[in-house]
Amino acid sequence: MSGSGCPQEAVAMVLEALGTGAYLADEEGSIVAVNTRGEQLLGRSASGLVGQDAHDLLHRSRCGERLPRARCRLRESILGGRTEQGGGEWLERGDGTLLPVAWLVTPCGIGVRPSATLVLFHSTGGSTWPAQRPPAVGRLSELERLALLAETTTLLTSTLDIHEALRHLINLVVPRLADWAVIDLIGERDEVRRFAVAHAEGGTVVFREDLQGPMPPVPQESLMPLSRALRGVASSLAGPETYQGPPDSGVAVEQRRLFEATGMHSAVLVPIRSLHDVLGALTLGRADQPERFTAADIALLEDIARRAGLALENARLYQRQRKVAETMQRHLLPKLPRAPGRGMTARYLPAPDASEVGGDWYDAFTLTDGATALAIGDVVGHDLDAAAGMAQLRNMLRAYALSQQKPPSKIVEWLDQATPDIAEVSMATLVFARMTENDAGQCELSWTNAGHPPPLLVTYEGVARYLTDGHGLLLGVAPDQVRPDATVELPPRATLVFYTDGLIESPGHSLDEGLDRLRRHAASLAHRPLESFADQLLARARPPDNDDDVALLAVRHGVGST
Repeated sequence: MSGSGCPQEAVAMVLEALGTGAYLADEEGSIVAVNTRGEQLLGRSASGLVGQDAHDLLHRSRCGERLPRARCRLRESILGGRTEQGGGEWLERGDGTLLPVAWLVTPCGIGVRPSATLVLFHSTGGSTWPAQRPPAVGRLSELERLALLAETTTLLTSTLDIHEALRHLINLVVPRLADWAVIDLIGERDEVRRFAVAHAEGGTVVFREDLQGPMPPVPQESLMPLSRALRGVASSLAGPETYQGPPDSGVAVEQRRLFEATGMHSAVLVPIRSLHDVLGALTLGRADQPERFTAADIALLEDIARRAGLALENARLYQRQRKVAETMQRHLLPKLPRAPGRGMTARYLPAPDASEVGGDWYDAFTLTDGATALAIGDVVGHDLDAAAGMAQLRNMLRAYALSQQKPPSKIVEWLDQATPDIAEVSMATLVFARMTENDAGQCELSWTNAGHPPPLLVTYEGVARYLTDGHGLLLGVAPDQVRPDATVELPPRATLVFYTDGLIESPGHSLDEGLDRLRRHAASLAHRPLESFADQLLARARPPDNDDDVALLAVRHGVGST
């Protein structure tokens, strides 16, 4: 037995003392040590195991296929940091045969790796067998059929991304049921697109992009298999001989090309249906596997396609909802004014969940005395009520600010007092500011802050600091409170950043960490043109696990828009 990263003799002694196969994995799932019994069971030397990713090297399906990482229970247990056990898994031995195993995984803080995981395994079959192709679809047992359909449902409903769902479908059927999988989709205007032509090669799925792309329209009178499937008429069996005669349509020409390019000798074509429409067709073909598809295979494949149709319809509805939500949100946000000597730009990124229309907003407008008003806010909630409340709050703020030449604190006091009776807003945060020139010709910013993250001031020299003065309670908590004002002089070419909390908050980190990250990135971008500054600040500072919408307003004084 040997190991890497576990030099202590105690580690080796512990593993060797175990009466079953064992290996130690690090926090990324790579093997760092293995015992002699493990080497024997796997038919692999320690040098061929240590340093390798255990999942990629060993974990296989009952048919010898590489398991997708998201579907491997053993891998999830190794990385999950908890004790679990299971069976019905297969490990690939050094000679390519499969070892059926039962296993136990447990965190094991030994040696110099306190986050290591111990994996114990033993053979449950008494012997190994070679990886074999699955039986023909028609010969699958009822249990295997049910398991396949359950797996199809689980995977296809695990995402609302259309492309990801369809790629899940391809990985389910290739090479388990066929050598080739072809998906044709019908668009919203009845145009047909060959979304994917996929082939199993060396344990991976390869896409033939030269065979993908737009397809001719589907003729209503054609009796050819794909035309019938795309019209939802019926499922069919087909082979290269199906397309030997004169083609009756452009679709038939493309199908002849498909069979010639792929070498498929047998195929089955089934419609992909939703509850209301035909969304496309699924074609499974065999070129390497000698068995031909039969009529007995059609029922199972139709069931798979039906599940794919429901998942595809859900994904399309989600995408439409997301588009509507984003369009609505963007139309509620204003166009920015042009002010001499000042550059101004804004960004809005919606929440990842299309059902969440956010309450984040910004505004900028010119006041009657020539000052520039700047605002950023966030209405509590993620729904249509929050979006409507956001629009009401913004319009009320504009009305007060344009009709009264008062300091920001007074405008926000009036807004807070009027909101409960006029706007559908329970609570909200807000920064409202005025940008003016003082008597000495210097640019001044005066502002008040109602419970919002503080604005960030970045000088051209790269010094960034938060404007933490002028802070009060958020709107809707104490409408009668007297709010403070704060004032700061803006140096030439300085950049002022207003933002919402989606740019700094992250479930795994403190708010101070988010603020510090934003400050450092903003300082590093001080010399960037303003448009690039905003783009890069969003890309760099927004937490990767952020699930909230983000509004950003950036203003640069003294150099126009650069």
